[in-house]
Amino acid sequence: MVASDVPVDLDRDEARDAAVRELSDPSYVSDDPNPLERVLQWVLDRLGELFAGAGGMSGITAVTIIVAVVVLVVIIIRLRTGRTGRALRSGAKVFGDTTMTAAEHRAAAERAAAAGDLAEAVRERFRAVVRELEQRGVLDARAGRTVDEVALEAGRALPVLADDLRGAAVQFDDVWYGGRTATEQGYRQVVSVDDRVRG
Repeated sequence: MVASDVPVDLDRDEARDAAVRELSDPSYVSDDPNPLERVLQWVLDRLGELFAGAGGMSGITAVTIIVAVVVLVVIIIRLRTGRTGRALRSGAKVFGDTTMTAAEHRAAAERAAAAGDLAEAVRERFRAVVRELEQRGVLDARAGRTVDEVALEAGRALPVLADDLRGAAVQFDDVWYGGRTATEQGYRQVVSVDDRVRG
């Protein structure tokens, strides 16, 4: 059979379907870059245009621009994911809108721990520490105080407990702002700090 013997009587829909079947063959797309490769290529193309457009640019200037871009990217990544980002997010207030005594916060912490909600237990027990410090006059009762401010101010007033208070604050931060899972040991650490503050 020669090529001229093959009927070429395809209507529009049949031709389209045949083309789709043919072009869906993986051999046609195996060399296509994935989305990450396309983004990387776009960035490299833009950098190439930048340096090509600045033909009179010295090597030092080019290196300075590259270093500045890298530093900017590192800063953005650190702000979003690193300790700096966690510190910015931990600027949230220790207390919500309700006012409770230290004993009420302790009771809420124990209920949460008994129910297996260790994250809430850590939060309520840390709140008990803060309220206890306020009730004893170590800290002034001030709205909007952050966890880090509590550790710093109370640590200055009670230097013997400064490390313990900082540890409790880190425990609170790690669970509530760092995305870490609360543990029984972490909760017991905050309970121990609370007991020392009361003692």
